Amino acid sequence: MAGEQQGELRRVIGFWGGTALIIGVTIGSGIFRKPATLAQLVPDPRVILGLWAGCGVVSICGALAMAELASLLPKTGGLYAYLRGAYGDAAAFVFGWIYLLIATPATIGALATFLAELLAGVAGLPLASVPFVAAGAVAVLTCVNLAGTVSGTALGNVLTAIKVGALFVLAVVALFVVPGTFGHLRPVPGTSIDGPALGRAAASVIWAFDGWIAVSMVAGEVKNPEKIMTRIIVAGMLAIVVLYLGANIGYFHAMALPDMAVAPDGVPAAIMGAAFGPWGATLIGAGVMCSVLGALHGSVLTRARVPFALARDRLTFDFLGRAKRSTPHASLLIQGVVAILLIAVLRDPAKPGRLFDKLTTYFVVVEWFALLFAVGAVFVFRKKDPRPRPFSVPFYPWVPLIFIAGTTAGLAAIVWGEWMDGNRSPVWGLLIALAGFPVYWAWRKLSLTRTS
Repeated sequence: MAGEQQGELRRVIGFWGGTALIIGVTIGSGIFRKPATLAQLVPDPRVILGLWAGCGVVSICGALAMAELASLLPKTGGLYAYLRGAYGDAAAFVFGWIYLLIATPATIGALATFLAELLAGVAGLPLASVPFVAAGAVAVLTCVNLAGTVSGTALGNVLTAIKVGALFVLAVVALFVVPGTFGHLRPVPGTSIDGPALGRAAASVIWAFDGWIAVSMVAGEVKNPEKIMTRIIVAGMLAIVVLYLGANIGYFHAMALPDMAVAPDGVPAAIMGAAFGPWGATLIGAGVMCSVLGALHGSVLTRARVPFALARDRLTFDFLGRAKRSTPHASLLIQGVVAILLIAVLRDPAKPGRLFDKLTTYFVVVEWFALLFAVGAVFVFRKKDPRPRPFSVPFYPWVPLIFIAGTTAGLAAIVWGEWMDGNRSPVWGLLIALAGFPVYWAWRKLSLTRTS
């Protein structure tokens, strides 16, 4: 009780809970919603599979780098702690600024929006109701996590088991039950790949992989983190990549690319409907709903830890560092409120179906741009702190360099593709991120004035 009275977070997350968390946060809407989008953008299944495989390799390289940093600094806040240790308070503040204004509310809002779309489809509600249902989902899951980390991770474990089962069943059905052919892997005749469209496709795949870093944010609540953080990250990422590639190979075996591009209810529903009729489509719809709910729940749980850690280091408002029932309750409440406000601001009554895309493109470039510097912290710590690590990145320095090179190329393609398509949100996101530096200097000056 003493720790709780002092507002501390207890170490209650074990290996299976942490592994379920990384899988649950990462596997959400992308693998179920994006195949149809990718089929519309890229007329060659081999290129689409290459995007999934390439992003998987890059993500595993990044995860291995994070495993080294997590074993060295097993603290709540994850990336925040690594950036602060490597580059100082300004970089850490800007990362927290990014999470408060861009990454956290947009991620939670996007997942809640997709969940609301699914619920609206099941209940027969109009698309205009989606923002209101999404806001309600954010409010409910915020309350669940306010009840405590143990209850929060228990719900996450159940939802992760359901989504992994649904994705596994979908892959098996697509490969062995539905009549298909690997001849579908041939490119669509008479078509060519458009550069900007390829960039937008890359954004879709990166969105599907986004979230693997979340487990590092609760490292301060993992039991024996020096021993099991590495196992959590590596096991979770390998499972994610295998599931993603298996599902996509199954998709292309079961359906031709032009059919995927026009599937009215999505590729998973089309495959399960062809195999088992309407109840099959309904069943996979329920699995997708659980998948999105699990990712949304995991994002609500983990991302609140960044402003909590920021406040504990006196780099933002003190009240964000308060905890009750071993949860950062103030940070959770603010996070939920900002996400609901962003849903309200970005909704467009004239185009209700565009809310999800607006939210995802708003933040994905900014978050992965921050990951570049986080992985770069491996090089900084190797020089600043050469002591032996509980875990060291294999094949150093090539593994972190692969992540940096691959991510840089991917982000450049995304920004170019979105810009050519008339979408400026990634650039606005980057400008808002850079604005964090003058805000930090103003905050520091104000803090020094108050203490002098």
